[in-house]
Amino acid sequence: DYSESGKYEIRSKLSKLDYNEGVEKVSMSDVSAFIVDKNANRIDIRSNSALLNTTTYKTGFFGDVQIKYLGSVITSNKLDFNFKENIILISDNILFKSINTKIEADNVRIHLLTKEIEVFMNNSQDKIELIHIK
Repeated sequence: DYSESGKYEIRSKLSKLDYNEGVEKVSMSDVSAFIVDKNANRIDIRSNSALLNTTTYKTGFFGDVQIKYLGSVITSNKLDFNFKENIILISDNILFKSINTKIEADNVRIHLLTKEIEVFMNNSQDKIELIHIK
């Protein structure tokens, strides 16, 4: 369980609580969050808005999403953090930049416990665009 091995913190400038069928959800705007794993690796997230389920801690980040992780910057329009499965799925207009590389793809999945990063397209026939930056 990630809650025993890491830390997750989320903040926003404006929040609104909503109760629906016994589930509390928090709608947020102007959001910043960070995740720190048990090895002190940190992921910083910023977005225009987010929706947090306080029961499962599943969080969706939306609009101008920026992720900083292991020296890379990933921008997109959507990020889903699954707290229980320790997975981040980034989608919708992704640009992944590292020191010498720029990647355009449909999805990036980060497995927090293994540090594995998968970059893939929605349609397996489509190609990931990889550009070497000098």
